[in-house]
Amino acid sequence: MDRSAQGGKAFGLLKTQQEEKLELINQTFLTDPKYADEEDLGLKLDSFKKKYMEFDLNNQGEIDLMGLKRMLEKLGVAKTHLELKKMMSEVVGGTSRETISYTDFVSMMLGKRNAILRL
Repeated sequence: MDRSAQGGKAFGLLKTQQEEKLELINQTFLTDPKYADEEDLGLKLDSFKKKYMEFDLNNQGEIDLMGLKRMLEKLGVAKTHLELKKMMSEVVGGTSRETISYTDFVSMMLGKRNAILRL
């Protein structure tokens, strides 16, 4: 059996599982009364899910510093390592985590204050 084909299958399965996990999180946002007035919430969440998966470089369900760097570069906003660490800290609420979870990402994107990663 061709090893590369099997790797592709495993990767596809991993992405499918990740998408299903993110979809479950989206469902919690769709049923959360806090976001009941959010216009086109379903469409926004679908868009956020696609963006998030694009920048989850290690396929662990989290965006790390390199994923954040790549996202900002693609948006034309290159940042220094120190700036990236500060942004990461703001998004994860000052915790010492080095990754952005999907819940953090969606909360920030739907937040009323000027989000640092608005797409």
